[in-house]
Amino acid sequence: MEQREASSARYDYLSANLWSGIFFGLGMVAFIDETIFHQLLHWHHFYDKSTTGIGLISDGLFHAFSWFATIVSLFIVADLRKKGGYWFKRWWGGVQFGGGCFQLYDGTIQHKLMGLHQIRYVDNVYLYDWVWNSIAVLMIATGSYLLVATGRKAHVWRMANK
Repeated sequence: MEQREASSARYDYLSANLWSGIFFGLGMVAFIDETIFHQLLHWHHFYDKSTTGIGLISDGLFHAFSWFATIVSLFIVADLRKKGGYWFKRWWGGVQFGGGCFQLYDGTIQHKLMGLHQIRYVDNVYLYDWVWNSIAVLMIATGSYLLVATGRKAHVWRMANK
């Protein structure tokens, strides 16, 4: 009976696992972007259309956003674990999907449409854009696959246990 209850709990919290994963994915990709490309490589700031000081302030706000998203996610995970509803596969699908969507948004909207910054200021920036956006699409595809698979499994389980 306990095994059955644990199984049903994760199916009852599909949405919470998804959103926790999405928040963690956003925070993870933003953290990697901030740490590697902003701080270690000095390729760009979040906002490059002003002074270096403004760029550093924008990086700080961006870092605060990534930290907030990560913390929110982990609070949801803690609650899910307490309720027996944490489902790693579903959560990881949300991480991949959320991180990929954020990265694709960054690479298309922020880099190209809004022009806030480029990945790197070089002549062949399109190679960097192609790699950045291709990784994002791969993450979205992986996440989508996992989310559909876990959604189907939950649906089948619910139908079998009506």
